[in-house]
Amino acid sequence: MERHLQKEIEKLKKKILSLGTMVEERVRMAIQAHETSNGDMAKKIIDADREIDEIEIEVEEECLKVLALHQPVAVDLRFISAVIKINNDLERIGDEAVNIAERVENISKRPPITVPFDFRIMEEKTGAMLKSSLDALVNLDADLAYKVCLLDDEVDEINHNIYDKIKDAIRRQPDRAGYFINLLLISRHLERIADHATNIAEEVIYMIEGEISRHRKDAFNSDRAKP
Repeated sequence: MERHLQKEIEKLKKKILSLGTMVEERVRMAIQAHETSNGDMAKKIIDADREIDEIEIEVEEECLKVLALHQPVAVDLRFISAVIKINNDLERIGDEAVNIAERVENISKRPPITVPFDFRIMEEKTGAMLKSSLDALVNLDADLAYKVCLLDDEVDEINHNIYDKIKDAIRRQPDRAGYFINLLLISRHLERIADHATNIAEEVIYMIEGEISRHRKDAFNSDRAKP
């Protein structure tokens, strides 16, 4: 029975890591589509959304089956509990990539405009947070997971700065308000991806240490969480 449980857990690991790789690629494509105003690439992301949804359902069903048939305890129970939550966060990240793609598709149909800010730093930090959270999951690296959690405030601050700059830009060019609002939404979707990456990192910490770190900023201020 124990050996069969471990086989099921290994199968779950492969599925959640495969989903993570797919979601990370969609986010990368969404960022690239935005940087290049590529409406065709954006449409591909939108059309492929169902694939992630289907895998998310498969992983959840597998987790529930293992819980019902094997009644795992201790480390195995923590792993499955964490996978259920990580699975949901990955699906939501996939949704945010689609949301960015929809904004890009909209922007690509309009005349380009010079904007008073640069998304690249926010996109790089968000992409790095997602990659690191998945690396922490693959390698069961709690130290890396703590570092991901520390970066969340930086992305929040960038989002706030972009919001202020977009407000000023709309005042100066009210005829292009729709364009700027699309950019504001892209910033918000990137910030949400960073939030979900943080959630994944917190679940990795729980998986490894058995300690719930959500809503506990003090937990991320230790020396191990410093870059």
